[in-house]
Amino acid sequence: MILPRTEKGELRMSEAEFRTFLSQAAEEGAKRALADAGIDGKDAALDIRDLRSLLDCIRFVRRTAVQTAVHLITTGIMLALLAGIALKLKIFGGSP
Repeated sequence: MILPRTEKGELRMSEAEFRTFLSQAAEEGAKRALADAGIDGKDAALDIRDLRSLLDCIRFVRRTAVQTAVHLITTGIMLALLAGIALKLKIFGGSP
């Protein structure tokens, strides 16, 4: 496709030609990006599904770790309060 140039060196093309050109450039760029990341070829779809699954697992582990930390902190505070109450009420045979 030969595009006419203006006196300033600019290119002129119709909107349809521009959209076709842009679509081809985007497709080639995406293929190059996947190839650079090493997830191209016939197994690319499987690789991407595996990566998504891995990300879901990481999010689950992160969420579970936060919940576990909150649970442990809450349990520790409750045990400290119960121990304080037990000492205050001399449940364990404190000094007379």
